[in-house]
Amino acid sequence: MGHKDADVCEIYYVNEAHVRSARRVLSPEREILSLAEIFRTLGDPTRVKILQALSVEELCVCDLAKLLGISESATSHQLRVLRSQKLVRFRKEGKMAFYSLDDSHIDSLMKEALRHVREGADQVRESTERIRESAG
Repeated sequence: MGHKDADVCEIYYVNEAHVRSARRVLSPEREILSLAEIFRTLGDPTRVKILQALSVEELCVCDLAKLLGISESATSHQLRVLRSQKLVRFRKEGKMAFYSLDDSHIDSLMKEALRHVREGADQVRESTERIRESAG
């Protein structure tokens, strides 16, 4: 049991000035809850693929279903989830339903998150290369 976690404080001390400063920048609770719900929605790989595809161009449900390799019904369900969070919008043209990103913020959010993922992968790759070089 005597194991100490290196990633926690070893003594209890609260810097009240830091807490006040951080508290001032916190968003209102309703915004925090909405943001958390968007991230929950983005936590599904199928929905991420849909958003990436729609960042290129508007697509109909049939196109998305073919791209994803899932049924039109399953695709429509995922699109309804994305619409409920105002991440995508649709328009009807005759009997076709076309989807697009709701606005440019969605594209920016996805690109920034992907940049973060790729930077992390680059750091792991560089670290692995350094280990191999020092071992060899």
